[in-house]
Amino acid sequence: MDVTLRQLTAYAAVARAVSFTAAAAELHVSQSSLSRAVADLERTLGMRLLERDTRNVRLTPAGAEALRIADQILAAHRAGLAQLGRYGAGERGAVALATLPSVAAVLLPPVISAFRARRPEMTVRLLDGLERSVLDRVVDGDADFAVSTVARRAPGVTLRPLVRDRFDAVLPEHHPLAERAEVTWEELGREPFLAVGTDSSVRRMTDAAFAQAGMEANPAAEASNVATVGGLVAAGLGVSALPALVHPLVVPGRLVRRPLVGPVVERRLYVVLPTRRTLPPGARRFLEQLEEFRSAADALPAGVVWEEAGEDR
Repeated sequence: MDVTLRQLTAYAAVARAVSFTAAAAELHVSQSSLSRAVADLERTLGMRLLERDTRNVRLTPAGAEALRIADQILAAHRAGLAQLGRYGAGERGAVALATLPSVAAVLLPPVISAFRARRPEMTVRLLDGLERSVLDRVVDGDADFAVSTVARRAPGVTLRPLVRDRFDAVLPEHHPLAERAEVTWEELGREPFLAVGTDSSVRRMTDAAFAQAGMEANPAAEASNVATVGGLVAAGLGVSALPALVHPLVVPGRLVRRPLVGPVVERRLYVVLPTRRTLPPGARRFLEQLEEFRSAADALPAGVVWEEAGEDR
């Protein structure tokens, strides 16, 4: 049964106005074309919807039921188009964002809060994990984009610098090195070192820093969670090195942070974008919100700075 929206719109206008002349004026069409649309609808449905003579138009019982159903269909059509319009404007839908746990817990919450305040119909789905899984989610299409460190640039992605944070020595509060203004990697390596797990980007960078300082990292203990590492340090079991964005996640108090030098090590975080997929409208609006925070140089934790906007890599 091939009933068109045009036919339903024409019939509903006539049925509500009980007049072809008034309905034609309302729809800005000729009365003859309106009559043809209603006649075509009646022929398609196989039933008479209107009783009409030279002066009057009356709804048959079938016509009254047809008006009720036509109104439902037309309202659903309008509502669907409105929802699609809001989706296209980035006002409705979901953003899937893959990221590191420290970014999810520290950097992104104020951005998400501002984004949701403007677009309450948008949902933000955070897919937090370690660097490799985060990048794979973008490449595989599970995430619209990511915010992450990048050890090796994967094919099919573009990198946009976002923030960088500096590695600090993390020490028990009464440790001898806590009296220093700065700590070298060599000095840190002489202490029992508490490391993050080998599958973490933090571990990759601490191992490289120790190697650059001419030392081999031999962890006294390791844990996959940075909060666990912080707890071990606070308990006096050793020392560690963590990037500044991670510090809000570790045990408050009983810890001392000191800048690490020889070498100075900074971790760079990028917005990772797919090159072969078009971003959904909501994801584009979220990136605009993130860019607003960068442009305004919104406050970041100590040791974390916004990267200057530049060309995608």
